Amino acid sequence: MERRPDSQRVVVTGLGAVSPLGLTVDELWDGLTAGRSGIGPITQFDPEDMPTRIAGEVKGFDPTKWINFKEARRMGRATQMAVVAACEALTDAGFDTVLPEDVQEEAGVYIGTAYGPFDKADEEMQVFAKKGWRGVSPFALSSALTSMPAFHVSLMAQAKGPIGTPINACAAGTQGIVEASEYIRRGHAQVMICGGVEGSIHRYGIAGFCAMRALSTRNDEPERASRPFDQGRDGFILSEGAGLVVLENLEHALARHARIYAEVLGGASSADAYHVAAPDPKGGGAVRAMKRALRDASIDPQEVDYINAHGTSTPLNDFTETLAIKTVFGEQAYNIPVSSTKSMLGHAMGGAGSLEAIACVKTIQTGIVHPTINYETPDPECDLDYVPNTARQVNPQVVLSNSFGLGGNNACLVLAQYLNGRH
Repeated sequence: MERRPDSQRVVVTGLGAVSPLGLTVDELWDGLTAGRSGIGPITQFDPEDMPTRIAGEVKGFDPTKWINFKEARRMGRATQMAVVAACEALTDAGFDTVLPEDVQEEAGVYIGTAYGPFDKADEEMQVFAKKGWRGVSPFALSSALTSMPAFHVSLMAQAKGPIGTPINACAAGTQGIVEASEYIRRGHAQVMICGGVEGSIHRYGIAGFCAMRALSTRNDEPERASRPFDQGRDGFILSEGAGLVVLENLEHALARHARIYAEVLGGASSADAYHVAAPDPKGGGAVRAMKRALRDASIDPQEVDYINAHGTSTPLNDFTETLAIKTVFGEQAYNIPVSSTKSMLGHAMGGAGSLEAIACVKTIQTGIVHPTINYETPDPECDLDYVPNTARQVNPQVVLSNSFGLGGNNACLVLAQYLNGRH
């Protein structure tokens, strides 16, 4: 593999997560490696009249432990989770939650989401319907903007460089990391706080996916409901969460003696241009995204040691992703461990890809590949090594993370062990 000049190399120095498996990265990773499900009955509203009554909720989340009560009230749930995850990521990277003055203008924020703080819009619309315009909060519109997670993280950290919010559905979290790394490579920032977030466990969101018949209806066994690549899969599980990482220019990280978790070798995106909800049956968009990501990273397919799959647990997605992996990697596909984080977290939409990227970084750091749980009955059309049910020691050097979503959005990220002097 060819490596970029040190001035263009991007490394991961901090991790932060809020997920259905816990409120920290350590809790997330412990749950994933133990094969523990974070899926359970919905508690944020009464779902009794709906065909799906289970989700991947973040449990025990009290934003006022990190955020001033008055400010927290003005934020949607997604914004709150992004701020909390950013606190952990910045601290983990060796910064305070407010960046040093000499870093602030060289630091940016790029946080993807599908729906953002939609709960604030829903809340204020209900107030408007009952009380008219006089009952509406002056913060009603601003608090519901999809850009609010990125804004509030930049405000907290005083990050005054580039800021943005990719909103390309299920690929948004991965796209947030891919695009943030490019800001650093182009010299527009030295530090980026990036990833994705979603807080979509509300009545309207569940109702919409129920109407699409996209969700699993295994309400009596929630922990077994998300079963990617298994023949008995019957739909995905909607979840929520935030995954944020701190990226830095390599020279900047070395100058401050930062701990380096991994290196971002490259990434790419593509469009299916096929259907709003169904994937291209030949996996064309996924193939293009993976090939472009590998090319951007200067990585040959045979160098990939692990693939974190999009793996939603829907009949079509799992089949087309398997097909796309085999198209890109050929016979080598059968030798690469592939696992689905969503088997335990469910699908956090805009937050999914970045939570999965954190899982990839932890895989690189620990050498452990987490399992795909609930894999019981092999599907003849899904015939790769999905690391069924039990974690595995693999010690991968190069990993690929896939995110494919609604609207034909595809994004892929390539991460690797950081080894000074190579890549």
